Amino acid sequence: MIRILSEAPPPLAPIQLDCGTQLTHRFVRGTRYGYAPGMPGHLVGTYYDEPQHSAWTVERRRLSAPLRPNSITVIPERHDGDWEVDGPLHVSHVYLTNERLEHCRTLIGGRGNVELMARVGSEDAVTSQILAILSNPAVIADPSAKLLVDRSVDLLCIQLLRLHSIVQLPQSPAYTRGGLARWQLKRVTDYMLAHLDKPIGLDELASLVGLSRYHFCTAFRLSTGLTPHVWLTRQRILLAQRLLNDPNLSISEVALAVGYSTPSAFAQTFRRIVGTTPRSFRRSL
Repeated sequence: MIRILSEAPPPLAPIQLDCGTQLTHRFVRGTRYGYAPGMPGHLVGTYYDEPQHSAWTVERRRLSAPLRPNSITVIPERHDGDWEVDGPLHVSHVYLTNERLEHCRTLIGGRGNVELMARVGSEDAVTSQILAILSNPAVIADPSAKLLVDRSVDLLCIQLLRLHSIVQLPQSPAYTRGGLARWQLKRVTDYMLAHLDKPIGLDELASLVGLSRYHFCTAFRLSTGLTPHVWLTRQRILLAQRLLNDPNLSISEVALAVGYSTPSAFAQTFRRIVGTTPRSFRRSL
């Protein structure tokens, strides 16, 4: 990852998540022709703007396709080869450890070792959109979006396992129970409401009710009709609306009180849900 990133203009230090996953913002890569050694991990990339020619000769095979929006490239760990890449390319990358993929495989009931397939310019709009979310600075730098980032990485791993790997997946969902029990839903929602001013991750919510994060997300949505991230965001904005009634609190103070590290991130989410800015909402009271 560092080798590939170092070829583009700074700043491109990857963002490190707790699970070992690394993310990049969108950046521009130039033309590259030549050999590249393999990496100790899996790299998945997507593309923006105009299509560009690309080819990768790996394991005596030549993979060639235009790199374009809604397509992805997958470089499995330890896979080296010769590249032909025209530039400039507007790209973003996600770097996954093998342990992260193996963990996801066990969560969804897959069997066998994970082996990703090499891809160049492979059409996959769903995975491309997930990568776009994970490259958005407003998402990955905002502590209040931690649930969204966690879930996006889970979905990325599931997509790779489903469409771009050699692994035996279950024919039916591994988790067939209903939603959360009433006590489980209350424990989780009480915890969320008590920590609206702090980043909240899927692992800590799932641990409250003894489920894996994958099964927890499924059960929470069955119980509420919403993802944990959407439900939590709505509760934060409801609290913000109440706090905006207090003229002694600045908008920045309200943002911090409901878990947003910057007023701009708070204002963007508030406007999306309420339909107006926090400042305009306060004036209308």
